[in-house]
Amino acid sequence: MTDPLPVAVPRKGRPLEAVLERIADAGRTDELDELADSVSNTLRYEKAVTKGSVEAEEGPYHRLAEYSDPSEPGNPEFTLLRDDREGKPRRIVFDAATVTVDGVDLKLVGREEPFRALRTHEFALGFDSADLVLEEVVGIRETGLSGLSDVNDRIDPVDTDVRIVSGLGDTVYHTLMGRPEALAPGEKLDREFLAGYEGRLCISPRYERLVTAVLGTDTLRDVEFVYPDPEDTEEAAIAEAGLGVYLTVTGSTARENGLVLGEHLFPSETVVMRNTAEDHAHLDRALALFDGLETASEITV
Repeated sequence: MTDPLPVAVPRKGRPLEAVLERIADAGRTDELDELADSVSNTLRYEKAVTKGSVEAEEGPYHRLAEYSDPSEPGNPEFTLLRDDREGKPRRIVFDAATVTVDGVDLKLVGREEPFRALRTHEFALGFDSADLVLEEVVGIRETGLSGLSDVNDRIDPVDTDVRIVSGLGDTVYHTLMGRPEALAPGEKLDREFLAGYEGRLCISPRYERLVTAVLGTDTLRDVEFVYPDPEDTEEAAIAEAGLGVYLTVTGSTARENGLVLGEHLFPSETVVMRNTAEDHAHLDRALALFDGLETASEITV
């Protein structure tokens, strides 16, 4: 009997929920639907506890014992990690679960950064944010990226064996935004505008490489990156700078700061990844479950 295929997945948040929802959709069983709902609801509650918006009646070890039942091998398992928030509170996160999807046995294993676990050949298959791929291994060129499919062409094969297979469609965009007075009447806030722009562009420091890869060095030739002060919100800092890039869901907070939304530059999307140097008896069948998805993640250039 072949062991289940180990699959690296995020420990919490929107990317993990997207993975569980995709597995439930592919499996089309009540058990997988219940697993996705159970894990997602548990982690949302634990996030609220960690942030202080909900007060738990029991301590983390008692809750952990309730969530994880080792006597039932099909049940999900959870674990405790130290959160990065002030005081380093203990946070309960996803650890593992074994599922069968369309006859394929998968061992979902929680990792803080699944992409890096694939890079070190711990896994042949995994899920993570496309952002991390751009931040770490995508080459910087004069021209920007034209689509999610272009990402693999920018990866140096000497640097890593990991490649993107497809996206899950849980798309939140890195969006160009700015003050309306920065635009001439009828002018659009897009890449073409940036190509002729000279001045400050406010971004999160962690996204400098991502923004550079997406836009290309030609577009950013006369642009100066500036960063929000720790005590400022990113939208307020962009309003002060006049122009910026921010990961936005609805744009409501941007408008509250007097900003207009421009072009969606890059989808912050959960992607399926494989390490091309690794193999497993179930790998091809597992890839067939996730390959060829419609993602709505095209990038307009």
